[in-house]
Amino acid sequence: MSSNIEEQIKAVEEEISKTDYNKATQQHIGRLKAKIARLKEELEKRRSSGGTGKGYSVKKSGNATVALVGFPSVGKSTLLNKLTDANSDVGSYNFTTLDVIPGILEHDHAKIQVLSVVRSADLIALVLDVFETHAEVLVRELEDSGLRLNQHPPDVVIYRHERGGVTIKSTVELTKIDEEVAKTVVMEYGYINADVVIREDITEDQLIDVLVGNRIYSNSVVILNKVDLVDEERVRALLVELSEWDPIPVSAENDQGLEELTEAIFERLDLISVYMKPQRQEADLDEPMIVRRDSTIGEVCDQIHRGFRPNFRYAHVWGKSAKFPGQTVGLEHKVKDGDIISIIIRRNGSA
Repeated sequence: MSSNIEEQIKAVEEEISKTDYNKATQQHIGRLKAKIARLKEELEKRRSSGGTGKGYSVKKSGNATVALVGFPSVGKSTLLNKLTDANSDVGSYNFTTLDVIPGILEHDHAKIQVLSVVRSADLIALVLDVFETHAEVLVRELEDSGLRLNQHPPDVVIYRHERGGVTIKSTVELTKIDEEVAKTVVMEYGYINADVVIREDITEDQLIDVLVGNRIYSNSVVILNKVDLVDEERVRALLVELSEWDPIPVSAENDQGLEELTEAIFERLDLISVYMKPQRQEADLDEPMIVRRDSTIGEVCDQIHRGFRPNFRYAHVWGKSAKFPGQTVGLEHKVKDGDIISIIIRRNGSA
């Protein structure tokens, strides 16, 4: 049955490739793209339910997760070992990491989990080397698997109704997609009656991503490994060639550039430090808590202990996010880098 779906996908892809994209064909191509997305989703569901293939289960740990992605033999395993406390099998022949071996990278009190496979990671590290520099191929492979790098989820909301058909409502001028095309795409994906509210100028592909609903959005960093194997002039030329990716040159084998890479990973994960102040005690300024930027007090509670949120009363905050020192705030208050936080919970808990 899956082979039949694959044949349908191939046939639709061929039809798209043979169709010139212009104003007259926009709706038709939009419909075909939505059909492909729907067929691929159905195919993935059938493959998942069939239980074929090797499954990976790595428990997330630390403050954030980074996934290493790259072609065989670009040095992912060596890089994993040098950056973290992992012990991944490596060799001089063509293979990727043999098993899923997570490691922990520690930097500025943050514990960052690094994996050799793509999961719902907070950051994707694209690993190239001086002999294999086709970053666009990796990006295309990731996009085909539903991962969107350096993007945010499109600001689109869909409300189902029992009647009335499909209505497109936009709060901004749409220059990348026609409303009729948007309506066609939504209907092809199976919506019969719905209001679609579009709050930013998106493409038909972004609208399809919203309809599919299982896309993963992640930041990325590009690593150019093995710079020790070519001369400096060649490295400079490669950095210019790859300038749109802003790559970080390293040699995992010789520990070259690893400190700069660690700093870049920390920065692109957008982590900040906050300091906890137990009630009626001094703040612990030696051991910060590492959280994601724009985290709320509620998310800080969750990171401390699962019992803090249900027993939460209020919190006092000193620092950039507070209107005045010691401001009393609730669970939705967003913290900022360097904040000092005192969380007060019910007496049957502990502050």
